Amino acid sequence: MRVSLIAAVAANGVIGKDNDLIWTLRDDMAFFKTTTKGRHVIMGRKNWESIPERFRPLPGRPNIVLTRDEAYSAEGAMTCASLASALDLARESGEEEAFIIGGAQIYRLALEAGVVDTMYLTHVEKAFEGDTWFPDFDAVQWNAQPMFRHVADERNECAFEVCRYDRIAMEATAS
Repeated sequence: MRVSLIAAVAANGVIGKDNDLIWTLRDDMAFFKTTTKGRHVIMGRKNWESIPERFRPLPGRPNIVLTRDEAYSAEGAMTCASLASALDLARESGEEEAFIIGGAQIYRLALEAGVVDTMYLTHVEKAFEGDTWFPDFDAVQWNAQPMFRHVADERNECAFEVCRYDRIAMEATAS
């Protein structure tokens, strides 16, 4: 199973403020919906709670919420205590590509664990004030391919570019 990560990141690395999105990019949201449709989406509890109730669970895809609280209930979603168990759940369901959709703590966890095969990153071409940042990653380990660029317009408050990053297979070197 391919494990993908999808995020929108401001020019200064910000991804949110006060547990909410800080920009309006309708065409990026459409890309997110199309890309994740029909796929398992894995998110942290705070990210789940940031989604307006009328959109929870995200429609047309199995939702998995990571939480350490065994009593936590996410109506319409499955809960797991670890990223590994969430990935196992998706894999056992026959998933071909599961998506990590946030937030920052879950992105960091997945990148540090080395389980991400592909990242779909929307590079928002403006800096924003925020309190949540996308984790640093070693660009040398990824092959970046621009997918499309969008200018600011009435649907999108600023320009952005979506890039696909595929992990480069690192061969073991003999010492």
